[in-house]
Amino acid sequence: MMTLSEKGNRMATDAPPLELEPASPEVKRYQRQKITIIVVNTALSLGWMAVLGILLGRYLADAHPTDASWRLLISAAVLGVTLELLTLPLDFFSGYVLEHRYRLSNQTLTGWLWKRIKGYGVGGTLGLGLVFGLYGVLWITEEWWWLVATAGWLIVTLVLGRLLPVVILPIFYKVTRLEDATLLDRLRKLTEGTTLNIEGVYELHLSKETKKANAALAGLGKTRRVLLGDTLLAQFTPEEIEVVFAHEVGHHVHRHLPKSVVLNVVLSLAGFWLVHQVLTACATPLGYTGIDDPAALPLVLLVIAVFGLTLSPLMNALSRFYERQCDRYALDRTHNKEAYRSAFIKLARINKSDPDPHPLVALLFYDHPPIRERLAMADAVYV
Repeated sequence: MMTLSEKGNRMATDAPPLELEPASPEVKRYQRQKITIIVVNTALSLGWMAVLGILLGRYLADAHPTDASWRLLISAAVLGVTLELLTLPLDFFSGYVLEHRYRLSNQTLTGWLWKRIKGYGVGGTLGLGLVFGLYGVLWITEEWWWLVATAGWLIVTLVLGRLLPVVILPIFYKVTRLEDATLLDRLRKLTEGTTLNIEGVYELHLSKETKKANAALAGLGKTRRVLLGDTLLAQFTPEEIEVVFAHEVGHHVHRHLPKSVVLNVVLSLAGFWLVHQVLTACATPLGYTGIDDPAALPLVLLVIAVFGLTLSPLMNALSRFYERQCDRYALDRTHNKEAYRSAFIKLARINKSDPDPHPLVALLFYDHPPIRERLAMADAVYV
């Protein structure tokens, strides 16, 4: 049996030319349809939260029982169930129909439904816990709830960061340690001198669900690990995998995670403060008993969603800046421009990414630089 390294060496001899062709009409159509669904889904979600939070607020407040906890549970259930029913057809079309239509999915219909059900269990439990935690803070601290809620959100972020790779992710995907000793040795050398202390390198089994290739740095503290998709490991040479791995190491070297946590706290503080101002001004006119009325939950989430949507172009721009830093780090660390180029060209082809999106599309929707831009950087810096 060949090792991954031997497979990679064989693939290198049959590698496609190191030039990325313009996106085909099929790729353009796929990306356009995916973005259209995102826009429509977002508009439907915001519109329905506005209907529940603004137009139906008085009715929901009157219909709820007097016990605050029951009112909150009913508000959360009504909002969650109705939003899911509203967006489920689009989610199915985007996540299942389109992926199969463009030959990007290996997932069965049963597999899609089972993953969705698990998502309801995990997401519903976490969401309900966060909602009750938020209103518990609001009921206890009243006028200063937004300040305390920010501190609580920081704790939640740190806890979930530790639990994600070891508890949450394995619910949805099989995760195993990478067993190729030769490749592991090459990857570990890339962490030398970086102060990166990772728990291990793991194989994320994506191929049962998708043909797309991916990798990530996940976890905090003792749970930090690098995850390499089995789709990536099967189709990339060891040199290309080194480039992808070095890119993930770059996030640690440039301290993107702690920077993101700090920014998240600042934005959470601003968002919760904004919610407080809106509730103070609108709760009574909309028929709620006060800013702590659980029936106003749709209004609370609407304000948070609009706040996040407004900031998304800036957050995407920051993310693209971080990714450029990691691309440059990967080149500096591996000194392998050809492997860098071939890795990103493969990613574009395998994932059906548009290397030349419209600038406005890239501005609004891309949290990574377009592939063409990433290749141009390598050509400009490494002649």
